[in-house]
Amino acid sequence: MTRFVNPGLVPTSRRNVLRGSVLAGAAAVTGGFATSAAAMPKHVPAPTPRMPGAQIIQAQADAQARAPSPDLSGYVRVKQEMVAPPFAPVHEQVATGDPKIVEVTLETQERLMVVDEDTGASVWALTYNGSVPGPLIIVHQGDYVEITLRNPQDSVMEHNVDFHASTGALGGGGLTHVFPGEEAVLRWKATKPGVFTYHCAPGGAMIPYHVCHGMNGTVMVLPRDGLKDGQGNPLTYDSIAYIGEQDYYLPRDENGDFKTYEAAGDDYPDSLDAMRTLTPTHSVFNGAVGALTGDAALRANVGETVLMIHNQANRDTRPHLIGGHGNFVWEAGSFSDAPQTGLESWFIRGGSAGAAMYTFEQPGVYAYVNHNLIEAALLGATAHFVVEGDWDNALMEQVVAPRTFEI
Repeated sequence: MTRFVNPGLVPTSRRNVLRGSVLAGAAAVTGGFATSAAAMPKHVPAPTPRMPGAQIIQAQADAQARAPSPDLSGYVRVKQEMVAPPFAPVHEQVATGDPKIVEVTLETQERLMVVDEDTGASVWALTYNGSVPGPLIIVHQGDYVEITLRNPQDSVMEHNVDFHASTGALGGGGLTHVFPGEEAVLRWKATKPGVFTYHCAPGGAMIPYHVCHGMNGTVMVLPRDGLKDGQGNPLTYDSIAYIGEQDYYLPRDENGDFKTYEAAGDDYPDSLDAMRTLTPTHSVFNGAVGALTGDAALRANVGETVLMIHNQANRDTRPHLIGGHGNFVWEAGSFSDAPQTGLESWFIRGGSAGAAMYTFEQPGVYAYVNHNLIEAALLGATAHFVVEGDWDNALMEQVVAPRTFEI
């Protein structure tokens, strides 16, 4: 029977495992009191109950617990092995057979990550499976996604997951609250094809705190017969480049240097102050400045088609492939709609994912950027594709090399 965790009912021994900031955030969504103000760390505000939303969430949990489960006896179960971004799990572009139950395990990990080696900026990242963004999940329309969400015993925070691709209970966020040492299993049906954000949403101010500490990822729900252009012709790709754009709001000290913290959650009040400015200190791809450049650059060959999946769980962004285009673009992420074609840049709304397909025609280094060039050049939102193959002078040719000239 599914249970909705009310932190006000957590035994005292369990409360002592968790930091007060976590319990304050959880209390904000459930309306429960986590613990007394006197028992909480000094840097964390006392929890307060909130709105009748908690009763609505509890009613949803109770209703689904009473409802009959669907007959899944005819479904084949398959386990999808998660891989770290920018890569994609093994999958079929066109589904074979009937819809399946796709089993996925996400484990929350709170880990110290370097954001920018040059400045020493670091963050206690809150992650799914240890990466920013969380791993890409790929299923087909009509499949069931069965998520096991695990929160290790050595965590200090409560976590959950809200799938924008799912229907009901705050995207599953209302049914997946797990404390350290707990796991929950959620099953939802992939009814809408497209690319969708998922993220942690414990409640209150802890929602942006978790999202802006890296706890977000993407689900791709492919049509069963694969991707199509506007005329219904099939579109296929050779590889996927999965890019998660992350805005960080890292606190600074009185000298302007980035602060460091001993443990996850210790930066909570400072981070809230930094986030209230709405001005990120960093806007990066896949967790850190330079994470997809140099030796870690994305790679392709001339003639290969790459599906670029771009997720931004919090802010608007404008991807652009310098030297290339979006041949087919699902800007709003919906595969139910015909793709736009031939775009120079495309717009990804905050809290969503989008996809663009491009076939490389020339070798060289392509910069994939947020075309807010301030964020690309100064805040870190840049990746590189290194493409190998033969140059085509019919597409571009340097007629005269740079030289001096006389007026």
